[in-house]
Amino acid sequence: MWNLLSTMLLPLLLAFVALYAMTRRVDVYDALVCGAGEGLATLGRILPSLVALLTAVHMLRASGALDLACAALAPALECLGIPPQTAPLMLVRPVSGSAALGVGSELIGQYGPDSYLGRVAAVMLGSTETTFYAIAVYFGAAGVTRTRYAVPAALCADLAGFTAAAWAVRICFGMG
Repeated sequence: MWNLLSTMLLPLLLAFVALYAMTRRVDVYDALVCGAGEGLATLGRILPSLVALLTAVHMLRASGALDLACAALAPALECLGIPPQTAPLMLVRPVSGSAALGVGSELIGQYGPDSYLGRVAAVMLGSTETTFYAIAVYFGAAGVTRTRYAVPAALCADLAGFTAAAWAVRICFGMG
């Protein structure tokens, strides 16, 4: 029964929306075309920012600059109680979710999913945001050009998330 309901959920939802629109005398096709046009316009506004972010992440990893930054951050991370091996994840996560998943996968593959580092990487991925991506997408879609304090505040929130992730794993699993 549950399998049938889950299979039919999307078609039933679409049928409900179409019937509701018909009772309201809304031209569904015209609304769909207008929405698609607005979506393409939004894509046109945010695409340059996304391309620039993804290019910057690839350049940082390929040039070795990411490795140098990780080595420079290691002492500060140890003082905060964050494993220095997670530095690449912390540097990449605010910029690219897919690159962060790749780094997290490498950490989990290298240290194991039940290790302290594997758990910290998993919790970090779940407790932080792709800050620059989100700002580029949402501010670009809204037409905001001056982010003012949004970037520093979001990066502080990311640092708090990274620190809390390491502490939470240490407290909950007694590792580290």
